[in-house]
Amino acid sequence: QVQLVESGGGLVQAGGSLRLSCAASGSTFSINTMGWYRQAPGKQREFVATITSGSTTNYADSVKDRFTISRDNAKNTVYLQMNSLKPEDTAKYYCMSLSPRGLLSWGQGTQVTVSS
Repeated sequence: QVQLVESGGGLVQAGGSLRLSCAASGSTFSINTMGWYRQAPGKQREFVATITSGSTTNYADSVKDRFTISRDNAKNTVYLQMNSLKPEDTAKYYCMSLSPRGLLSWGQGTQVTVSS
């Protein structure tokens, strides 16, 4: 199973930026689809963005044009650049890995808090 470790969360004012990182273990990183999900208190976990092995990206409408997902296969790391942050972006952000065989892995999450 892939081990995922997120970092880069924190407290930021509305309009600010943060970059989340997710370091993955294992030799299959380059062929896995990677993604970010988030969960706010009292709400279900929701999709934020994904990036395939071929670097095709997909975003939730709520973050499109503000967030950018990218990957560095040499470093086994996926990133989420978050700009123009809003208070409603406050949540715990989770990194996800999905192998071509359907093995799904999650990280422990990193907290992002946006103050108004």
